[in-house]
Amino acid sequence: MSEIQSRTLLQRWITIISLIIAGEAIFALPYHLTRFFRPTVLDVFDLTATQLGVAQGAYGVIAMIAYFFGGPLADRFPAHKLIAWSLWATAIGGIYLSTFPGYYGVMFIWGFFGFTTVFLFWAALIKATRAWGGINQQGQAYGLLDGGRGLLAAVLASVGVWIFATTFPDGYSTASTVEKREVLKLVIYGYTIVTAFTGFLAWYALRNLQDKPDRARANLFENFWQVFRIRAVWLQTVVIVCAYTSFKAFDQFGLFAVRGHGIDEIDAAQIVAIGAWTRPIAALLIGLLGDRFGITRMTFICFLLLIASHGWFALTGATFGTLTIILMNTLVTCIAIYGLRGLYFAMFQEGQVPLALTGTAVGIVSVLGYTPDIYFAAVAGFLIDSNPGLLGFQHMFMLLVAFTILGALAALIFERTCRSATLRNRNTT
Repeated sequence: MSEIQSRTLLQRWITIISLIIAGEAIFALPYHLTRFFRPTVLDVFDLTATQLGVAQGAYGVIAMIAYFFGGPLADRFPAHKLIAWSLWATAIGGIYLSTFPGYYGVMFIWGFFGFTTVFLFWAALIKATRAWGGINQQGQAYGLLDGGRGLLAAVLASVGVWIFATTFPDGYSTASTVEKREVLKLVIYGYTIVTAFTGFLAWYALRNLQDKPDRARANLFENFWQVFRIRAVWLQTVVIVCAYTSFKAFDQFGLFAVRGHGIDEIDAAQIVAIGAWTRPIAALLIGLLGDRFGITRMTFICFLLLIASHGWFALTGATFGTLTIILMNTLVTCIAIYGLRGLYFAMFQEGQVPLALTGTAVGIVSVLGYTPDIYFAAVAGFLIDSNPGLLGFQHMFMLLVAFTILGALAALIFERTCRSATLRNRNTT
């Protein structure tokens, strides 16, 4: 390998690693806290599950608007600037969160996070990753992105769980609210520092990214119209909605173990953390399998796994609520949801969406695809609060089964649509 080739390969790996770190660090504050430490967040902020769900719904509302208007920016401006400023703005929000505001303050800050983590950031990240993957390595590109993000998330989660375990050696239940508050503050500070530092990394490491923004391209309305006309984009949107609903449900797994089956809070946090460790392996491995056997085909298989795992939790009672059984089924669920995260944006290539319109397409599919950010936490919170104990969670998992069946059907139709389009193109050439 020549020196130029070695330098190019090194630059490629620096690029994808920087995208990975930025892609997870920015979501540490709005997502990790409630995913890995949900019972503690409810205690310290004095919130019900419904209130926290509504506050997170504010994130979803703002994010939906930001997805739509932020997507085209990635087709017109350099990714390193968009990504860095998003990280710095999110870190500022972390400083405010560490003051432990009341319910309306929590609602405000999650809405603020909805803007900072999406408007300048999301489409730039996805487009840059697609450009990195080229034509034949989309599964590898998005598998590395989400798998790497999962590795960083698992490290951050494990450190947080370790802090909790060492701080409360006599058990979480014996700790006072003041003690829980101080430990949670340390976790928030840590996430804030990581987010701010990553902004500097993105600014310098991504400056040579070959994302080729085109400010002189046809007007935004024409770009939107071109994407609207691609049928595969709408089927991909359905796939993302259904896959992301299951991903959002993972936020409830710690609470499910505690309130549904009476498992200790620390053990529940460890179940979630162990499940998070499947993300690096599942996203990359299934992404590579997607390059080998087909992105859409692997998407369909992941949905089948989710139908089985969600159905198990929905239909089994307390007898099957042991720590080991919950952990094993959680692992199956995580393999499927993280596998899907390494696949569903790779569908742009199979759907024949032009690279130059990727930012706009990301904005459109994300507006609808991430609507679970608006409603799912609130719906799940309502089901849990209205049906105390295991029953509320069983209702939630039945809802998830319905979504995963819909996702499997959308994947099948997507594959047939793309196959027909490919045949038509061959016949016309």
